[in-house]
Amino acid sequence: MSNEFAKMKRLRIGLLAAILFSGVAGITAFRAMASGMFTHLGDADGFAWKILLAGLGFSAALISPLVLAVLASRQVEVEHRGNGWLLAAASGVTPGHLCRAKFASVGLLVATATVLQALVLIGFGLTVGITSPFPLEHWVGYTAAALVINLAVLAFHILLSAKIENQLVCMGIAVLGLFIGVFGSALPDWLSRLFPWGYYALAAPADYVGTDLVYLDLPYLSVVVLAVVGTALFLFITSRFDHQEL
Repeated sequence: MSNEFAKMKRLRIGLLAAILFSGVAGITAFRAMASGMFTHLGDADGFAWKILLAGLGFSAALISPLVLAVLASRQVEVEHRGNGWLLAAASGVTPGHLCRAKFASVGLLVATATVLQALVLIGFGLTVGITSPFPLEHWVGYTAAALVINLAVLAFHILLSAKIENQLVCMGIAVLGLFIGVFGSALPDWLSRLFPWGYYALAAPADYVGTDLVYLDLPYLSVVVLAVVGTALFLFITSRFDHQEL
């Protein structure tokens, strides 16, 4: 992993992770203010917290797919350009091992950004004076779900970027993923579950039902299945990479 962190310095991966954090948090806060959050700070039903959480779910689906794809693409593209796969193999590091190291290193930054998004928005809500009880269960539940989804999307794009040398193809697939994430609520649930980006819509933490903004039940079982199946597939595919000819 130390080699991957060294590569990050010149690839500006830290800057991209900062964009992931600030983009999601910033858009969420802006949407909340534009939605009249300041006039509902003391509502007993926690309307202001619901606005923030609903905005977080939307912003994550809007920003994360593309930024995660760029993170994966930049970290993997350097191997395609510099014949890094062969050089790593010559030193005893197989392509599959290299992909796992990339996921571990970039995934650490993604996990940090995901948790910070939630913490900063909670701090924002408290700072502007929300006085209704803080819905801890909903925030913790959504943050955990978002963490799993982001890491699943990152793992997918690392594998995709490793397999496809033309990174423009990977970016095109990421744009498709963005649309699935944002508009996935219009798709049948079974169809959304077939794509990692579809879980952004499935895990929407709050939304309007009629004229009421309400908390939504998070699909914890589906998210756990995504984590288990995603991990198994990632390990299986990277193990196949270990035996491929370079």
